[in-house]
Amino acid sequence: MARLPRLTVTGYPHHVILRGNNRQDIFRSTADYQRMLDLLFEHSRANKVDIHAYVLMGNHLHLLLTPQEDQGLPKMMQAVGRSYVQVFNKVHARTGTLWEGRYRSTLIQTDRYLLACMAYIDLNPVRAHMVAQPEDYVWSSYGHYAGHRTDRLITPHTLVWALGNTPFAREAAYAELVHAGISADQQGALTDATLSGWALGDDRFVTDLQSQTERRLVKTKAGRPFSKTKPAEKLEK
Repeated sequence: MARLPRLTVTGYPHHVILRGNNRQDIFRSTADYQRMLDLLFEHSRANKVDIHAYVLMGNHLHLLLTPQEDQGLPKMMQAVGRSYVQVFNKVHARTGTLWEGRYRSTLIQTDRYLLACMAYIDLNPVRAHMVAQPEDYVWSSYGHYAGHRTDRLITPHTLVWALGNTPFAREAAYAELVHAGISADQQGALTDATLSGWALGDDRFVTDLQSQTERRLVKTKAGRPFSKTKPAEKLEK
C-alpha cells in the first residue's frame, strides 16, 4: 500500500516530532542545541511558518507550529534537517543518516488541543525525569511563556493572548496551566495522532477539514473505501 502524504493544511496548527535514528542523540553539546534553534528561526521565517512552542530533547524534538503558505512546513523541515546534519556530522566526525526517516506530524483542533499540546511539549523534560520543573529546562519554549526570557523563535498563537489582559496575567496563567499538567487521555491522543499522521479533533472539525484536502484524515475501517466527505459548516480554526 502506498504511503500517505503528510497532512499539511495552511493556517492550522501542527504538532511535529523529529527523532534521531535508532534513538541516538541528535544533540551532543550546547552548540548543537543553539545551532538547531538558529536553523529553525532562519527557515521558519524564510518559509512563513509560525512556531508557537518547542522542546529540544536529547534524541528528538517537538514543534507546535502553523504554516502560512502551502508547502511551507515541509520546505522548512527539509532545509533544517539537511543543514543540521551537514554541520553535525562535520563537527562530530561522523557520517551517514541522523534522522529516523521522515518527521512525524498531525494537524490539531485549536480550541480543543492547542494549549494542551503546548503543555505537553513543555512538560517533556519533566516526564523524562531530566528536570523537576519545566522552568529548569533551557531548551524549550516554557521560559518564554512564563516570563523568564524572550525567545525570538516564538510567535504566540492568538489563543495564548486570551489567557490574560496583561503580560503578567498571561505568564501566570500559562505557568499554572503547565504545572497542572494534562490528562493521560490528552497525552495519549497527541502522541498517537502525531506518530500516525491522522488529524486530531472532534467529528465536526474533521468533517470540515476534509472538505479542504484530498488526503484522508482518519483511519478507515478494514474493507471500507475512502470517500471525501461533503463540505460542512465552516469551523473556526
